Amino acid sequence: MLISDIKVATMSDDGPGYGLIEDAGLVIEADKIAWVGPISDLPPQYSSLEIRSFDGRLVTPALIDCHTHIVHGGNRATEFEMRLEGASYEEVARAGGGIVSTVTATRDNSEADLLAAALRRADALIAEGVATVEIKSGYGLDRDTELKMLRVARAVGLARPIHVVTSFLGAHAVPSGKDADSYIDNTCIPALRAAHEAGLVDAVDGFCEGIAFDTDQMRRVFEVAKQLGLPLKLHAEQLSHIGGTALAAEFGALSADHVEYATEADAAALAESGTVAVILPGAFYAIRENQAPPIDAFRKHGVPMAVATDWNPGSSPLGSLLLAMNMACTLFRMTPAEALAGTTRNAARALAQSDRGIIAAGMRADLAIWDVHSAAELSYGIGINPLHKRIFGGAL
Repeated sequence: MLISDIKVATMSDDGPGYGLIEDAGLVIEADKIAWVGPISDLPPQYSSLEIRSFDGRLVTPALIDCHTHIVHGGNRATEFEMRLEGASYEEVARAGGGIVSTVTATRDNSEADLLAAALRRADALIAEGVATVEIKSGYGLDRDTELKMLRVARAVGLARPIHVVTSFLGAHAVPSGKDADSYIDNTCIPALRAAHEAGLVDAVDGFCEGIAFDTDQMRRVFEVAKQLGLPLKLHAEQLSHIGGTALAAEFGALSADHVEYATEADAAALAESGTVAVILPGAFYAIRENQAPPIDAFRKHGVPMAVATDWNPGSSPLGSLLLAMNMACTLFRMTPAEALAGTTRNAARALAQSDRGIIAAGMRADLAIWDVHSAAELSYGIGINPLHKRIFGGAL
């Protein structure tokens, strides 16, 4: 199939722009891109193909949400309301709120119920042009529920036209009444081994923070993940600076996520290791943070920046990747080109998905076609979804 009468933002240039091709053509063979370029340069062997015209619309790589928690039970709207009415976090926790409530609901929900809820969330992302989504565990905090969450995440990719990358996040929080060290050694690491043996894990993540796990505890998890041949990710420096970003860089992690309290030295370490900084403005907004990630330092050192929703029931109930792009620009002064790179090229890199995220010959034909005049409109609109059509693996 030949797609014509389009503008193409290839996102294939590591520079500051979109890699834009005006008056472009794009050839799809099976699930791959066979050719892209100015339509005037169309190779003769493609001249007889079926043509689909898109009336001058913009084509980008399909979007990638590289950090989500969309498999979980229940929601936290009640405690959101309680806080707005003046309750403290301690009072919310005493009332059964916080992560404990999500863990309880996730443990209590059947796989069928968790899948039904996750599919509604996946549908919202698909409707905005998302073709790849990362889904974490982490609301089980016991072996059986962590594996249940990962099975549901796999099932999302079977039930919908979306590619799912799973991350084991057993080191998400310390369960009530447990000691952090004993939980890591006696529950988290055995659950990781079991999940890997079941073929449920694509990467290993953790929450390295004062309210969760320190660098020594995360190091033990990372060492096991390394033995299993699994790539690493890390929630790092979200609320304070305790060395998570440096740990991620030391282990050559795919990404360090949140990174609000990262330093310029951290940025240099990420650049050296090739680790992506995943920017999560939804959590910054929802918990009313004041410390923004060091975007200028990331630019200075050439750290690739991704942007994601962090869709979760507590700190980022954000179901729009387009809105996350707008927030990254508005709250953190990222450019629209950086935001789009962050949800395409760099998001693919944060998930080790080397066959997507840019438009080039040989890449997977996951594409988004937009009713916009310029690529900047994708980050400019607030609550606007200009998606015209999504192409998944070459299928319209």
